[in-house]
Amino acid sequence: MPKRVLTGVVVSDKPDKTVVVRVERRVRHPVYKKIIRRSSKFSAHDPENRCKEGEQVRIRECAPISKSKRWEVIEGEA
Repeated sequence: MPKRVLTGVVVSDKPDKTVVVRVERRVRHPVYKKIIRRSSKFSAHDPENRCKEGEQVRIRECAPISKSKRWEVIEGEA
C-alpha cells in the first residue's frame, strides 16, 4: 500500500530532530457552500535538523518513531 505524501509549512522547529508541519486543505461548507480552509498539524522526523520555520516541506507516512511522530520529512524547499 502506498504511503501518503502531504505538503505543508513548518510552524515549529524547536524540538530536536522534529518539525511541526501545518497542512491545509480546502473544503466546501456543507450549508453555506463557501470554500473554507481546514488545517492539521503533524510532527515529522527531521534527523539532520535541516528544516527551518516558514519553509514549505513534503512529509511522508512512516512507522511510528515516537508517541507523536508518524511522519518523516522527505524534502524541503526554502
